Amino acid sequence: MRLKLEQKNVIEYLKVALIVLLVSIEIVVCAQAYTLIENLSGFVSLIVCSVALAVIETVNTFVIKNFVSKMVFFGLDSALLLTICILTGNTFLSTLYCIVLTGCFITVDKFRDRTILFGVSCVLFSASIIAGWAIRHVGAPVYSSIVEILSGMFFGLVAMTADYIIAQFLLKFYKTNRELRVALKEAAESQARLEDAYEQLTRVKVYEERNRIAKDIHDNAGHSMTTVIMQTEAAKLLIDDNPQEAKTRIISANIQARNALEQMRESVHLLAGRTSVRSVREEMEEIIAQTIDGTDIKARSDLSDVTPTYEQYRYLCNSLKELLSNGVRHGKATAFYVELKESLNGLTLLVSDNGLGVGGDICEGFGLRGMHEKAEALGGSCVFKSEEGEGFEAEITLPIIRSSDD
Repeated sequence: MRLKLEQKNVIEYLKVALIVLLVSIEIVVCAQAYTLIENLSGFVSLIVCSVALAVIETVNTFVIKNFVSKMVFFGLDSALLLTICILTGNTFLSTLYCIVLTGCFITVDKFRDRTILFGVSCVLFSASIIAGWAIRHVGAPVYSSIVEILSGMFFGLVAMTADYIIAQFLLKFYKTNRELRVALKEAAESQARLEDAYEQLTRVKVYEERNRIAKDIHDNAGHSMTTVIMQTEAAKLLIDDNPQEAKTRIISANIQARNALEQMRESVHLLAGRTSVRSVREEMEEIIAQTIDGTDIKARSDLSDVTPTYEQYRYLCNSLKELLSNGVRHGKATAFYVELKESLNGLTLLVSDNGLGVGGDICEGFGLRGMHEKAEALGGSCVFKSEEGEGFEAEITLPIIRSSDD
């Protein structure tokens, strides 16, 4: 049968080994005493004490858990050890004490309790040496008795002290190792939970990225396609009466369609991590120019050279496209005012038109709702204002974020 040397079984194996060692020493003591003890009753008493010591130590090691109860059993062990000492002298007495003490040490958790046990053992061992010598050597010279008693006590106490120190070190090492294994297990479980949380967070990020891609496509393609539709519709109305103007509108629509394709490519590049080389003011001027090119739409702008973050840059440009497209497509606007400035409140983008306006509450569709949510996500705000017949106005405010080099 193979032994499973797992950490939780080490102490149990050590307990068994100590009991086996105790019985082995007792057999040696009894064998040695067989030739020294003259009367049979004394030898039988030694056998009985040895068996009783082995039984009590086994119960104390494997059954008793309470410290007070262990001290009671240890008192019984000491009484039996004293009897063995009287019957055989102090031969192997310190060894037997060390074995009994080690068995108690590994079953007591607190360092204070083990220290108390060690101190009591030293006192009982010294008392056993003195009592055993006094009983076995009645009438011996005082000087020689004191020398032998002190000699036996010294070597015995040295052995017990060494046993105590080694036991404390090994138990501390074992406890630390066990705590480390528990900590590593908990760390592994925590890592598994973190990996699960990371996987869930990744799925959320993928979902957010899909929404962002959808909004980019909606803003860019929607704005450009609205302009293309306007150009081609105007061309259809002019093709009979003014073919040259219709041709101009068709050419403008073609240019706008090409711009739309380029914007789509730029969106793909942006999603791949490439930033734009144009400033936000230049980008907005280009967006406005593409919107009014070849149409009767008028636009006035007051754009400052502000320095938003990359994410703010994309959001402001996409929001401008969305507002211009909505103004033309839904509000039938013919004039726009666009303002971009930096103040103590932050970066502000104001877009207003002269369209049909909205009576009552403004119903936010996909574009306006996404614009609103993104502004809040960036730490800013987005406010829509409109009255029926009075056009539509949007004011976006974002916090100013300076780079570490500023």
